Amino acid sequence: MSQAIAPHSPPLSLYVHVPWCVRKCPYCDFNSHGVGRGAELPEDAYLAALVADLEQDLTLADGRELVSIFVGGGTPSLMSPRFYEHLLDVVTRRLPLAREVEITLEANPGTLERGRFAGYRAVGINRLSLGVQSFHEDQLRALGRIHTGEDARIAVEEARRAGFDNLNLDLMHGLPGQSPALALDDLDQALSLAPEHLSWYQLTLEPNTEFHAFPPSLPEEDALWDIQDLGHERLERAGWSRYEISAYARPGQQSRHNLNYWRFGDYLGIGAGAHGKVSAPGQDGMRIERRWKSRQPDAYLRRARDPRGFVSGRLEIEDAELPLEFAMNALRLVEGVDLATWMAHTGRPPGALLSRLASARKKGLLVDDVARVQASPQGLLFLNELLALVDDDQASKD
Repeated sequence: MSQAIAPHSPPLSLYVHVPWCVRKCPYCDFNSHGVGRGAELPEDAYLAALVADLEQDLTLADGRELVSIFVGGGTPSLMSPRFYEHLLDVVTRRLPLAREVEITLEANPGTLERGRFAGYRAVGINRLSLGVQSFHEDQLRALGRIHTGEDARIAVEEARRAGFDNLNLDLMHGLPGQSPALALDDLDQALSLAPEHLSWYQLTLEPNTEFHAFPPSLPEEDALWDIQDLGHERLERAGWSRYEISAYARPGQQSRHNLNYWRFGDYLGIGAGAHGKVSAPGQDGMRIERRWKSRQPDAYLRRARDPRGFVSGRLEIEDAELPLEFAMNALRLVEGVDLATWMAHTGRPPGALLSRLASARKKGLLVDDVARVQASPQGLLFLNELLALVDDDQASKD
């Protein structure tokens, strides 16, 4: 049983997962299933399943309003605007929305039909996240992407014409055959499109991916450091603020949905393989539970007729696990976490934590601030070292 973490339930978001894509990328470890170009997706059946899934999770909302909705995948832009019109209509009739709720849709520049952006904007989606990854054709081919750099530029133009004034670009670096010059050129091309938000992260070889089984030739470590340092410097000079390990934003344009994750907020997860985190009052304080839904699309659709519902697994976060669970999110943020918030969420006095992190402070991995735990720029690059110390701290109390 988890101990009291906060005097009230945290903010609530909704995550919606669309599992289909045209082709599975060799680096992707998300729950995505390639269907080929022109495939007819079961929009109506999947919409009905999402609605039933949401209905079963409504009690977890406990009357809270949604601060954000995020539709991820897979490739959510394979679904029509009509699909999202019906889905958002159901959501807004079932749950209250914050006055300035952020509603994000992930889109792949290679799957968009002309005019779809206007349809998405018309039904209430107010933020787009475009999976650009690179503007160079060699890199895009190596990543298995189905779009070109020109497709990405056209997609941004289409989004602006449709009225989107909150746009994120996903961009990767450390790609097969990529030099620092090419990586920085990708960054410059992204900045020239003037998005409000940029997710700029290094390619990693994740288990259960094609790249993990058959690793491509990636840049040497020195080149990776150069890309990271020079790219961060270029973004700062251009007026971008880094607020999370791999997230940069214009002033006031940070992703509300992701901030809710990193600040240990709650979120409902609906759709095939979707994960959620929910807090609820218990006898000894707040109970925190992680839950996930059936992963395979066909199995998920069958769950709509299953009296057991859509949940395929759940795990309650035990009291001893809270420090690490909280730190894995909060320490990703450039702002870190103040000690009062640390204690409120973990139930642990900060003294023991600071003692454990003393060695990291001496190494320059933490900002020298007695009122908060905040990773330095170097510490953000070595976050696992900080988390290992947090883990030791909670293990010593078991």
